[in-house]
Amino acid sequence: MALIQFTDKGLYCAEGNFYIDPWQPVDKAVITHAHSDHARWGSKSYLCHTFTKPLLQQRLGDNNYETLDWGQAVLINGVKVSLHPAGHIIGSSQIRVEHNGEVWVVSGDYKTENDGISGEFEPVKCNTFITESTFGLPIYNWKKQADIFIDIQNWIKDCFEKNTNGVIIAYSLGKAQRIIAPIAEVTSNIHAHGAVWNIFQTLKNTGFNFPDIKRIEIDAPKEKYKNAVIIAPPSAEASLWMRRFTPFEVGVCSGWMQVRGNVRRRNIDAGFALSDHADWNGLLQAIEATGASKVFVTHGFQSAFSRYLNEKGIEAAEVKTEFGNDEEASEELKIES
Repeated sequence: MALIQFTDKGLYCAEGNFYIDPWQPVDKAVITHAHSDHARWGSKSYLCHTFTKPLLQQRLGDNNYETLDWGQAVLINGVKVSLHPAGHIIGSSQIRVEHNGEVWVVSGDYKTENDGISGEFEPVKCNTFITESTFGLPIYNWKKQADIFIDIQNWIKDCFEKNTNGVIIAYSLGKAQRIIAPIAEVTSNIHAHGAVWNIFQTLKNTGFNFPDIKRIEIDAPKEKYKNAVIIAPPSAEASLWMRRFTPFEVGVCSGWMQVRGNVRRRNIDAGFALSDHADWNGLLQAIEATGASKVFVTHGFQSAFSRYLNEKGIEAAEVKTEFGNDEEASEELKIES
């Protein structure tokens, strides 16, 4: 029997009697990170990274939470479990599972460039590695984060020169935290949608030091938003909520902006290919570094990516999961529709 099985409730370790990122309620859930496709309501107990706990509390309410720091191990019914940095978002972790000398690693979502706030991805040696493939095609090859930040800053300056506001679409948990520091280098007039602001407050209460942002006030006069930057989640894009910032331009932070035609199809003013997921080379480098003899490929371009791994001599197989519904991963459907 495999150490981790793929079931209708999620990734299951029978020896330890726990699930990793289950999509149905279970007794014991080990969570890679706080995005809603990986952390769902209803389980009796949750084990996660220390930084993930307050985010789960905000999103799932009060529950039985246990926490670990990176590298700290715990025995669950005789199975050794430890968490290791995934670099995806704050608190995101790979789950290392060991029993009778066999080691599996469930990576969750991850990226290999250190963004300065999420922890640097740590390759973990294992026999079997479970990887995402959100951007598992060669076309996805990210620019350095620092260069993208310069592009964002120049776009904001250009907006201000034209006396327009800059509305930046960024996922409320993940990219919104990454872009706040470079934005603050250009202006202190930064406002945020309530969903974004709530995440910032939760993280600031945990001890993270971010520049100040102001929450959007429904009844605030239009003059308050003059030469301002507004950070909003994808759900706000093209909504009536945006009208209060007129005149404005829209810039979208998403890995899907790597394909230039997506900017035109979405009728936006600027696209920044900033992603919280690994690009093609990052995926390949991460897998090679694990030394795994078997790789299971989940959400994204799993068919093409697993086929490529097999052609390279790495045994790989596709696995169907309910992961990949965070706002960036699901944006592909939005673009194509």
